[in-house]
Amino acid sequence: MVSNPGNRWAVAASTFVVWGLAAAGAVYWGLKLGSGRDAAPVAPAVRSAPPPDAVAIARMLGAVPSAEAPVLSLASRFQLIGVVANRDGGGAALIAIDGKPPKPYRVGAQVDDRLLLLSVESKRASIGPSRNAPPAVTLELPRRQ
Repeated sequence: MVSNPGNRWAVAASTFVVWGLAAAGAVYWGLKLGSGRDAAPVAPAVRSAPPPDAVAIARMLGAVPSAEAPVLSLASRFQLIGVVANRDGGGAALIAIDGKPPKPYRVGAQVDDRLLLLSVESKRASIGPSRNAPPAVTLELPRRQ
């Protein structure tokens, strides 16, 4: 029998490489198949329909468009409940806004998001957009019965 020592190492190295590739393939497929079962499938994105246009539906069903809502005057939003005035032009007023409970406001205080209490007198209060502007609304106390 003829033996070649160089050939023996080549066979051993190639065997080692083949088994290494087989082990790597087994690990790859084991991880690939094992992780696929635990992962939840991703739900497809669903587009929601826009909300229906109530006016268009009413017109389609034969509704007649009504007159627009009346615009309330600025003075109708405010009601003067009480006044405390001094001779120097200072003081405070008790004002109810939009039917809410009345709150006290000093002269120069912000009454609404764009209105200030400009001045108070014995039975009236003036409200305007700024201290230098003319009053937009003059409120008067209701007459006693």
